[in-house]
Amino acid sequence: MTPTEALLAGRRSVRGFLPEAVPLQDLERILRAARSAPSGANLQPGRFHVLTGTPLADLGRALTRADRDGRPPVAEYSYFPQPMPAELKERQRVAGFALYAALGIGRRDLAARKAQFSANYSFFSAPVGIVVTIHPDMGKGCFMDLGMALMALMVAAEALGYATCGIGALANHADVAHDHLALGDDEMVVCGIALGRADPDAAINTVTTERAPLASYASFTGFDPQT
Repeated sequence: MTPTEALLAGRRSVRGFLPEAVPLQDLERILRAARSAPSGANLQPGRFHVLTGTPLADLGRALTRADRDGRPPVAEYSYFPQPMPAELKERQRVAGFALYAALGIGRRDLAARKAQFSANYSFFSAPVGIVVTIHPDMGKGCFMDLGMALMALMVAAEALGYATCGIGALANHADVAHDHLALGDDEMVVCGIALGRADPDAAINTVTTERAPLASYASFTGFDPQT
């Protein structure tokens, strides 16, 4: 296994972090790596608003308050297919069950499940939170390019010994994040990212999700099966 393969195989979504601060120099390295991702016509879509300390805590409180108050979702794009196909719904169910099982949360303990989901809005208490935005006029291809930049960011963080977790739930209260950060009309909130050192003792970090077998998503044509 190559070092790159090892990084990709070892990367996982971490939801338990140590409070250890992340040096600005490391974050700059990570974001430069993210910007090196492929980009159609070199448009380089997406911006990254990186917060720590009091600014991050203040944003987390605002998002958590919005969630607690039951404000309706305002996401400007659809994250999941509507309706969700049965086979994908099953993947979602299995992943969710594994996460709650690691925390000892029962299937019928709706209050505990909601509390755990709400941890998204505090960036899982990570020392660094990143709000990712894109120009609202960008096309679907630019979302693909932004996705490649996000993956580059996560792999670069992994290479420096940091862990990450994407936070799609942030878009549920995109308006809160948008207003709190005083963003302009040229920025649409896409997601968040939690970043920091993984807590080795956090039970939630024991969760791993299975990936589909190669034959289910890839086909090979014209190759000699003997080579």
